[in-house]
Amino acid sequence: MPAQFNYALLSGSTSGRPIPVVQTATPGTLIHTADAGSATFDEIYLFATNVTANSVALTVEWGGVTTGDHIAHLYIIPGNSARVVVVSGQPLNGGLIVRAFAATASALNVSGFVYKIS
Repeated sequence: MPAQFNYALLSGSTSGRPIPVVQTATPGTLIHTADAGSATFDEIYLFATNVTANSVALTVEWGGVTTGDHIAHLYIIPGNSARVVVVSGQPLNGGLIVRAFAATASALNVSGFVYKIS
C-alpha cells in the first residue's frame, strides 16, 4: 500500500495563525507535537518572521530540550523579515515535541505546516 500524505496545521497554532515565540530560554514556546505512533510520522516545515527592526537569534528544540536536540541553533532572523525557512521537511514521531526560543521575547513568529505520513 502506498504512503498516505495528509496536510495539517502545526498543533501549537490556533487555526493556522503564526505562533509568537515568547520564551527566551529552554524550554521554548510549544510549536508542534508530533504523531504519537512509530509507524507514522510528521514531516514538519517551519518558517520564522521577525516583527522588530533588529536581528534576533532563534533556537528550535527538536524532540527534546538539550543542546543535542537543537535543529536550528542560533539561527539569525533579520529585522522586519519576510518568512525565512527554518526547517524544511524534517521528520518526527513518537509524540516528541518541537519548541522554539528567541533572544528577544515576542520578536519572532513561527508558522508552518505538517505532512502526516502513514
